[in-house]
Amino acid sequence: MTLDLNGLLTFWARRWDDILELLGEHLAVVAVALVIAMVIGVGVGMLVWDKPLPRSAVITAAGVALTIPSLALLALLIPAVGLGWTPTVIALVMYSLLPIVRNTVVGLREVSPAIMESAMGMGMTPFTVLVRVQLPMAWPIILTGVRVAAQLTIGVAAIAAYVAGPGLGQFIFQGLSSLGSKNALNFALTGTLGVVLLALVVDAAFVAITRSTTSRGLRA
Repeated sequence: MTLDLNGLLTFWARRWDDILELLGEHLAVVAVALVIAMVIGVGVGMLVWDKPLPRSAVITAAGVALTIPSLALLALLIPAVGLGWTPTVIALVMYSLLPIVRNTVVGLREVSPAIMESAMGMGMTPFTVLVRVQLPMAWPIILTGVRVAAQLTIGVAAIAAYVAGPGLGQFIFQGLSSLGSKNALNFALTGTLGVVLLALVVDAAFVAITRSTTSRGLRA
């Protein structure tokens, strides 16, 4: 099977609306999963960052979840939640938690004790210090974890087509399931290139977000 560039361009021209729709679905499901994972991951990280045993347990649990093969996890979710968006979002959230929780813990722990003592000396409570001092200083590291999670979930979301999930994986699976047909390679290649392009765009967006939301004094 060889690539016909003219055929590929014709395929894109005829299916441009479908490509844009799947691209939008892919971005949407990743965004939903990342928001949920950020709320859970940052919240859990704030709860355990200074507690050695719970911190180790949480990071270990998130690490174990990341080792589960994506196809196996999606298959296990089908009896419980069915097909479509729900198992896709659950799986993506699970895979996103490790980098977000770990970077939240690392970022909060890297804040100098002298800075925290000075803040408490000004009358701040430990919770106020955590929210108003530690969290802003840890923000660039936390966003780095979210950035890593975004790249991971963009790739895993393509596999979610296995459970009728949204996104570009539908093209990839359609191409693989119709090997030998005229457009099999076009389907698979379009889905793959779309995932790569989306990953590059999202990564560039996170670079811009990190720069615009980080205090000038904390920028490298």
